[in-house]
Amino acid sequence: MKSTVKASGAIALAALLASTAMVQAQSLAEIEASAKAEGMLTTIALPHDWCGYGAVIEGFKAKYPEITVNELNPDAGSGDELEAVRANKNNTGPQAPDVLDVGLAFGPQAQAEGLLAPYKVATWEEIPDDVKDPDGYWYGDYYGVMAFGVNTDLIDTVPTKWEDLLKGDYAASFALTGDPRASNQAILAIMSAGMSRGGEPGEESGKLGLELMAEMNKAGNFVPVAGKAGTIAQGQTPIVAGWDYNLLAWRDSLAGNPPMEIVIPEGPSLAGVYVQAISAYAPHPNAAKLWMEYLYSDEGQLGWLAGYCHPARFVAMSEAGKIPQEMLDKLPPAEGYARAVFPTVEQQEANKKVVSEQWDAVVGANVQ
Repeated sequence: MKSTVKASGAIALAALLASTAMVQAQSLAEIEASAKAEGMLTTIALPHDWCGYGAVIEGFKAKYPEITVNELNPDAGSGDELEAVRANKNNTGPQAPDVLDVGLAFGPQAQAEGLLAPYKVATWEEIPDDVKDPDGYWYGDYYGVMAFGVNTDLIDTVPTKWEDLLKGDYAASFALTGDPRASNQAILAIMSAGMSRGGEPGEESGKLGLELMAEMNKAGNFVPVAGKAGTIAQGQTPIVAGWDYNLLAWRDSLAGNPPMEIVIPEGPSLAGVYVQAISAYAPHPNAAKLWMEYLYSDEGQLGWLAGYCHPARFVAMSEAGKIPQEMLDKLPPAEGYARAVFPTVEQQEANKKVVSEQWDAVVGANVQ
């Protein structure tokens, strides 16, 4: 049965490639054959508990056992990914990434620097226009909303809004998920904080978010440690701001030891879109294309949804009845998503510029 399903899926994908106006110079069969000849795909910054990537990578490996997946620096931030491409322009070895998964604001930046190669997957038309480059240099893959993950063994009163984090109840308790000078997730957490103070997404949200972080740091509530499941469990960072899908996956991995509550803070609910891209210097360009085809197939999109991420083709797949109800039932209440605000690329770039350039001067905490 499984082999029949895989075969029918391949036939359907091949048919779509043949019929779409976005057809590539190569057919799917040619890409697959060339990818197998290359024999390797090098990824970067894909933690296995992020968006269900562990299962997604295993799914790709099972489908294409001839291709070795070489995983670089799973905990890297979006800025680190671009630097890895820059540093390996003339390197075809295992340290050169083939593909990128970066925050929305980093896609246009990488394109402007000439770091990306264009490619349009077979399901291109089902990716919303406002989260993809029309020429195929980068394209939205999934989104989530900013939330708080709270160790309720250590925190008696769960914070429900950003301003709560200034209270004395939360001394040495709050952390971001990375360095806000380079981590897209941390940069957008600060945008969320600024929006909670009435700031418009962009430069204003960046400034107001930095002010709130400075106040939190001065009060002794900010912990300059990159928060993750382990630091939450150990009590080093009892409260962490991060994407809902990451926090939900961490909660599942902790399995109640300690108990962890996920809260989408009051006010505007910041939605963050990430994008995929192929390095212009990819040592394995066909494996990179095949990876993209897998990610944007029904199988790949459902893999992300299983990891609590809303995939780019969510609306089209929902309308086509392709999403199992049991997967939808595992998502947080729809109310938090109903308040979602999707900043534009320009707004994200403006926020990113303020946060990354002014963090040291305004907040002055070195996140490790």
